Amino acid sequence: MSFDVVIVGAGPAGLSAACRLMQLANESEAPLSVCVVEKGAEVGSHILSGALFEHKALDELFPDWERMEAPLHTAVSDDKFCYLTNEFNHITVAEPLVPETLQNIGNFVISLGNLCRWLSKQAEALGVEIFPGFPAKEILYNSQGMVAGVITKDMGLDKQGDQKATFEPGIELHAKYTIFAEGSRGHLGKQLIEQFHLDHGKQPQHYALGLKELWEIPPEHHKPGHVIHGVGWPLSQTGTNGGSFLYHLENNQVAVGLIVDLNYHNPYLSPFDEFQQLKHHPLFSQHLAGGQRIAYGARAITKGGFSSLPRQQFPGGVLVGCDAGTLNMAKIKGSHTGMKSGMIAAEAVFHELEQGFHQTTPGYDKFFNNSWLYKELHESRNFGAEIHRFGTLIGGALASIEQKWFSKSFKWSLKDDKPDHECLEPISDHQPIEYPKPDGQLSFDKPSSVFLSGTQHEENQPCHLLLTDSSIPINLHLERFDEPSQRYCPAGVYEVIEKEGKAAFQINAANCVHCKTCDIKDPSQNITWITPEGGGGPNYPNM
Repeated sequence: MSFDVVIVGAGPAGLSAACRLMQLANESEAPLSVCVVEKGAEVGSHILSGALFEHKALDELFPDWERMEAPLHTAVSDDKFCYLTNEFNHITVAEPLVPETLQNIGNFVISLGNLCRWLSKQAEALGVEIFPGFPAKEILYNSQGMVAGVITKDMGLDKQGDQKATFEPGIELHAKYTIFAEGSRGHLGKQLIEQFHLDHGKQPQHYALGLKELWEIPPEHHKPGHVIHGVGWPLSQTGTNGGSFLYHLENNQVAVGLIVDLNYHNPYLSPFDEFQQLKHHPLFSQHLAGGQRIAYGARAITKGGFSSLPRQQFPGGVLVGCDAGTLNMAKIKGSHTGMKSGMIAAEAVFHELEQGFHQTTPGYDKFFNNSWLYKELHESRNFGAEIHRFGTLIGGALASIEQKWFSKSFKWSLKDDKPDHECLEPISDHQPIEYPKPDGQLSFDKPSSVFLSGTQHEENQPCHLLLTDSSIPINLHLERFDEPSQRYCPAGVYEVIEKEGKAAFQINAANCVHCKTCDIKDPSQNITWITPEGGGGPNYPNM
């Protein structure tokens, strides 16, 4: 099948690119065919977000979004930033000391999944074809090495890769231009960065793991639009960077979560257990008491910012959103920046098509450099590096001072050039961490959490988690790091078991919630995540 533009991924960036392309085509009355492929069974099913939304890009894309009934219903009504000093106490930072980037009055608490579903309806109304349940497997290149589309994954293969009765071959989707919007650590995006050396001269990309739960709480405890962000305990106990959040949505729902920077040092750290521990802090437990947990999920977050941002254009296409790394860590927000990057990509690609070109290198940089997105990311370029280099307290204070008073005048860029996986230290430098047992009211175990993620993988299909060398987990990592994947994975996918009297490494691929942490934190870069058949995986309801 052939299209003018193929877009991989129906998240905020991909759908915004699709909508903007068709708007431009309709304005110029030029015929244009645009196709979006999405690995999830439906648009929004794989979306996991902290759900705090700045509507700046949406204002540009659909200025009358309120009349169009966009699902932005709960404005931020109360905004607190806190430092958790220990398991019992916290300090609320005075508003004058909080940088503008972390102030949220004027933003909305939303379900990003619902926003994507709404965007998909607008895209289809404009003439975009959207195909959910079709994961893109590989990149098509023309004879000159330019990107010429993608091939979707074969369906109906068994564990050995042999054809079952339900076999359907993948489809070649040919395109004049291809926009990649797979989300954080997209497996095709990684290949493009390597193929075209898009990260040449850039700092290493940095990541975090975001864990989130959705709760339904008693109406008398519900405060629509109430927002809390926190730093400190429990991550401060191990010198780990990150932060926590709690948002009151509509319909008596609360989103609570923890973001753990993946440059942490202690191999005994379990991000999942840190999160479960966090909810017992009075700052959070008072909002959850008497409530019921209704959903759980986890996802990698690309957070290196401006200094780690690769070149986004290449012959035949563009990388957008978290596939490139457009999140603004100083705001802890990436939806509006992802949307804007998709819109810029649409304008760059449409400019090429208008001139009759195809599979050239779109002039994305020119549009990007003249946009508010460039300005916003450039002004916040040191935020993550300051925290990585100097820790949450000192680095956070430096970052706050810069963002509050000097973001427009500082000319230097702080280096943060150590990849996250290289930051892990051997177990000889650390003591094991004893985490409290879950109480079943505020804290829970991994199996029950994975159940709430709605994860569904067909058992008899090829494993989507690949080991470069199957001997490394036991022969190298077990002795040096106590095989950290059994802790950094938030879904219990990796286990060290005893088999015939010896330690063995087991992969429970059916548990995988597609967070991609293993593709980032693994100390030997031995584990690779690829898109599974049919886009199988979690279905995050209302998240």
